Amino acid sequence: MELPNHGANPLRLYKQAGISPPEQILDFSENVHPFGPPAFLKDQWSEMYPLIGSYPDPDGEPFRSSAASFHHVGVDQIAVGNGAAEVFTWLARRYRNQQIVLIEPAFSEYRQTLEAENVEVKAIQLQSKTDWTLTLENVRNAIPGCAAIYICNPHNPTGVFIHIEMLQHIAKTCLDHGCELVLDEAFIDFIGEEASFIPFLNRFPNVIVVRSMTKMYAIPGLRLGYVVSQKETIKQLKSGAAHWNVNALSATIGADCLKQSDYREKVIKAATDEREKMQRFLTMHHCETTKSAVNFMSFKLPKSKNATAFFTDLLKKGIVLRHTESFQGMDGQWFRIGMKSSDYMEKLREAISEWLEVS
Repeated sequence: MELPNHGANPLRLYKQAGISPPEQILDFSENVHPFGPPAFLKDQWSEMYPLIGSYPDPDGEPFRSSAASFHHVGVDQIAVGNGAAEVFTWLARRYRNQQIVLIEPAFSEYRQTLEAENVEVKAIQLQSKTDWTLTLENVRNAIPGCAAIYICNPHNPTGVFIHIEMLQHIAKTCLDHGCELVLDEAFIDFIGEEASFIPFLNRFPNVIVVRSMTKMYAIPGLRLGYVVSQKETIKQLKSGAAHWNVNALSATIGADCLKQSDYREKVIKAATDEREKMQRFLTMHHCETTKSAVNFMSFKLPKSKNATAFFTDLLKKGIVLRHTESFQGMDGQWFRIGMKSSDYMEKLREAISEWLEVS
C-alpha cells in the first residue's frame, strides 16, 4: 500500500490506505505536543490583526533579533525561514551537483530537496542491533570527498540523542576533511538548550544548525524555522530566498514564544513522563523500543506479530501511528508515536494491548 511520506495528515493516509476514516481519530503520527500554543497567542490574537495590513520585515524581524538574543549570537548569524523546510531548500542549493552524507533512516525532506538539486547522496545506515547509534568511525569513513553531512539530533524517527562531546568530535573530523556539518535540531527543545550545539559554533566554522519553532510551541500552521551559523554562511544561504519569505504574524508570535520558559518546562516534563510510561508499557509487552530522549519514540512488535495487520487494524479503530515505510532500514516494521495527552496515551495503550491479545 502506498502511504504518505509524512505524518500529520490522517485523512490523506486513510484515503491512500483505502480505509474509511471513523468518526473519531487519535493522531499519534505527528510530533507536535498536545497542549496547544502558548496562552499569550490566544489572548493577544485581536491585537495582531493590524499586522496583516502591511508587508512583513524582509529579515523576519522581530523574530530574528529575539532568536539572536535567545542564543547569544549575532543577528547576522541567523536567517529566518518559512519553516525549517525552507531552510533545507537553501541548503540543497548550496550543495548542488556535489556529494553529501545522510544518516538513514532520515526525514524524507532531506533527500527530496537534495535530489532536486542533483546532489549525490551517500548513506550511513543505522541499525537496531546497535541501538540506532551513530559512531565517529561511521562518519570518518563516509565523509571523504563530501561537501556536507546531515545529522538530525535528536534523531528522527528514533529520538536517540548524540551528546555534545561526541558532536564536537564529529564536527572536528568534518572540519579536518573540509566537510560541513548540518545539524537539524528540530527536537532539541524537548531536552533543553543545554543540549544544543549553538554555543560551540564559534569553534567550528563548518557547522550549520537548523531549528524549528513548530514542535515545542505547537504552531505548525504558522511555518517558522531558522538557521544559525557563521555570518558569511548565513549570507550565502539567504541569498536565494524569496523576499518577505516569513509573514508578520509568524515573526511576531515566534519572538514572543522564545520568552515562554515556564511553558517549555511544562511541555518537557509532560512529554518525558508520557514517553517513559509508554516505554515501560511496550517493554512489558515484549516490543523492541528505541532509546528516545524526546517527545516521540519508535517501537517494533514482537517477532510473531504482523506489522501491516497491526497498522491497518489500529487505523480502523481511529488510531493513527506514524508508519516507517518511508524510513530506510525500518521498512514498515517499526512505528513512531508522538506523545499526546495522558488520556490519548491511555487509549493507545488499551488499543495495543487488545490487539496483541487477540492477534
